[in-house]
Amino acid sequence: MKIVVLDGYTENPGDISWAPLEALGEVTVYDRTSLTESPLIAERIGTAEIAVTNKTPLTRAVIDACPNLRAIAVLATGYNVVDTAYAREKNIPVMNVPVYGTDNVAQYAIALLLEACSQVGLHDRSVHAGDWTKSIDFCYWQRPLIEVSGKTAGIVGFGRIGMAVARILRAMNVRVLAYSRSERPEGRALADYVPLDTLFQKSDFIFLHCPLTPETDGIVSAANIAKMKDGVIIVNNGRGQLVVEADLAAALTSGKVAYAAVDVASTEPIRADNPLLTAPNCIITPHISWATKEARARIMQMTAENVKSFIDGKPMNVVN
Repeated sequence: MKIVVLDGYTENPGDISWAPLEALGEVTVYDRTSLTESPLIAERIGTAEIAVTNKTPLTRAVIDACPNLRAIAVLATGYNVVDTAYAREKNIPVMNVPVYGTDNVAQYAIALLLEACSQVGLHDRSVHAGDWTKSIDFCYWQRPLIEVSGKTAGIVGFGRIGMAVARILRAMNVRVLAYSRSERPEGRALADYVPLDTLFQKSDFIFLHCPLTPETDGIVSAANIAKMKDGVIIVNNGRGQLVVEADLAAALTSGKVAYAAVDVASTEPIRADNPLLTAPNCIITPHISWATKEARARIMQMTAENVKSFIDGKPMNVVN
């Protein structure tokens, strides 16, 4: 069985092993493949029966150009890079990794919040620049520090990740409000379900953990920001398109939003003209909430299990 990995570098820059996949067939790994050149993508898949992708798009044109292709494995939960409907027409199962990093993403969301509230990075850089050495006082702070305890957090999207974030927040004495398409008993034990407008109006911190759908695209917009508390903190390590970035940048500039802390952008890598890059009080990291070594090892193992399930004739985690 020939297996081609089209963009393996972000999954494995060299600190874990491809052995779980290599045990299943003849594996060729490319660190990166163009995201726009369909002929090159098809050329790299060649005669392989199984294509493994993270962000390299497998379009109708690519699928048509690869007559030997029998299965597609995605090194992630999201699978929008694959034309799943056309793959289904061609009887090609598309398999994803549905659960691998819930705790990682929740941990990172809290880290973003704490960075906004405690400004650890800012003051570390200040001390290393010599500001403390030159200070006439035993301590100083360059921006106001914010106590998390006693505040209210609103979580938009209350699935596995949202609930994991809620558990940590509750341990920090934070009241949690949740907005979700469905209510679960385990969710009610962690948060008060409220309408979206109520969440916006009452939350000191807002976390975005909902899927990107036509209903949630641009959910953080000027109209919805206007409903929020003055000085709200917005955390997004879900999907960049949940935010109208120009509207958020304007709200940061006006002070309506005190801080934004994001790990995602509407276009990735982030464009040089993204308005958040020049907005005040905006923390931006390069989509790394998922990327602990432990989580990437789980992705590797689950992808190998997906591929083996296909080889065994019982494909699992099929999304189409």
